[in-house]
Amino acid sequence: MFHSIVVPVDLAEIDLARPAIEQAAQLVRESGGRMTLVNVVPIMPVMMMDTVPVSYEAEIAEKAKASLAELAATVDLPASQIGAVVRIGGIQHEILAVVKEESADLILLGSHEPHLSTYLLGSNATAIVRHAHCSVLVLRERPAHVGAHQIPAAALGTEAAVPTG
Repeated sequence: MFHSIVVPVDLAEIDLARPAIEQAAQLVRESGGRMTLVNVVPIMPVMMMDTVPVSYEAEIAEKAKASLAELAATVDLPASQIGAVVRIGGIQHEILAVVKEESADLILLGSHEPHLSTYLLGSNATAIVRHAHCSVLVLRERPAHVGAHQIPAAALGTEAAVPTG
């Protein structure tokens, strides 16, 4: 059973993170463990630093802390079982640093369906999976076309839907 779960959250895509948060909350309820939501504010590129105030990253991080705290408050867990961390830096490096600090045994994250650009350039989810020293569960978003031309899994008595045409 997993006792310390880290859930990376992109505040610009909360809908992508919600299924991962819900799954993590279920695992925490079953294990009596703890979940930590993590948001990483990327470092400002050098070429843009002249166009924003020096305090820009800190201001964004403070807004992210407030948003992440609001999100954490919506999770059906006692406050002692959920935490929220905002870091500034490289996404996968900061997430993996939090995983180490929390002695996490699972990273649970939402991810888009892979696209050609993901295969060529990589993605944050790919980097996390590749470099994590604990288990990683990636929950894929469901494509919009699911159900339109597929037999529901429940009708088949299986976990997966089967294309019909």
